[in-house]
Amino acid sequence: MPELPEVETTRRGIEPALVGRTISGWTLRQPRLRWPVVLPPSLRGQRIRSVVRRAKYLVVETESGSLIVHLGMSGSLRLTSAELAPGPHDHVDFELEGGRVLRLTDPRRFGSIHFHEGDWREHWLIKELGIEPFDNEFDGAFLHRAARKRRVAIKQMLMDARVVVGVGNIYANESLFRAGIRPRVSVSRISRERYSLLAQSVRDVLAQAIREGGTTLRDFVDESGRRGYFSHSLNVYGREDLPCYQCGAVLKGLRIGQRATVYCPNCQR
Repeated sequence: MPELPEVETTRRGIEPALVGRTISGWTLRQPRLRWPVVLPPSLRGQRIRSVVRRAKYLVVETESGSLIVHLGMSGSLRLTSAELAPGPHDHVDFELEGGRVLRLTDPRRFGSIHFHEGDWREHWLIKELGIEPFDNEFDGAFLHRAARKRRVAIKQMLMDARVVVGVGNIYANESLFRAGIRPRVSVSRISRERYSLLAQSVRDVLAQAIREGGTTLRDFVDESGRRGYFSHSLNVYGREDLPCYQCGAVLKGLRIGQRATVYCPNCQR
């Protein structure tokens, strides 16, 4: 599933070509993704003001409202020529002045497109989301406060979008490894100092993944069709029963919240 680094990689790729352009029309080949796609006539002729990311959502702000796009399990947004014939999973084309289109490809149809008038931050998909991991307020003190009155494993709290957004399964595994914290440890047993190390590890892992274009394990490609290569930097995820790069111990696997979890029994406490 495209997570924060993959979505941010896409945003950075499409933003320069979109801002200032006018949406001249669209072709809707599949009107139902995760939810029905409803695009108002007022969108036609609107100029794009900005392209921003909130959590795993891409928000294309226009003069009349905002397109809120989620890439689902395997979706991608690419800029292409209007003359390029669509494939079987190319469900929506947004036509731009100058002959280019912004094309949504979504083989599993778990993605979504919503149009929202007014402040997109108040949309029902977004308004209850937690803090961004690159916000200044995201630090050890924040995580320590968030852990109060919770009785869950630290990996579950990291992946709770009501607490912090964008730390998907891959990046939670990798962040906990870098911080030296076992994924199953209760949030109430972690000190504020260790939370500070974890917050920094989360930022470092996500920043590196963005620099490397995200992680390609199945379907993700960026806006130009290139595959991310952060998968070459993974220390634990997908490496169960293999030796730890850091100490040589055999990596262990388990499931937390129905998600695959891998850790080093020696490096993580």
